[in-house]
Amino acid sequence: MTRIKRGYIARRRRTKMRLFASSFRGAHSRLTRTITQQKIKALVSDHRDRDRQKITFRRLWITRINAAIRERGVSYSYSKLIHDLYKSRVLLNRKILAQIAILNKKSLYMISNEIIKEVDSKKSTGIEFPGE
Repeated sequence: MTRIKRGYIARRRRTKMRLFASSFRGAHSRLTRTITQQKIKALVSDHRDRDRQKITFRRLWITRINAAIRERGVSYSYSKLIHDLYKSRVLLNRKILAQIAILNKKSLYMISNEIIKEVDSKKSTGIEFPGE
């Protein structure tokens, strides 16, 4: 029987996996079965942590806004600011508010003062807000 030479497809697949795992340590970058397991684990972690990153950034923005608001006075807090923003229908998300809080605190104070005045004036005139 003549010798059958195998193709290069399996070798090419394994080389691709090794390139993916080249930064791993020890057997995780050398042994094919271990590379396969580590690749699956890495991709699962990557997918999970992309969602966690969004949550972490939102927490960071909230902390920054709250710290900037409370510097001005203890009577006003983050939750009141966000509530008043929704009441006055100002479309500023937390990311933008956090950037304003870091880069230009005076403008954040101006925004919050205008919102407080607007909400107070609506309360004194007796205008009803939807959802209350």
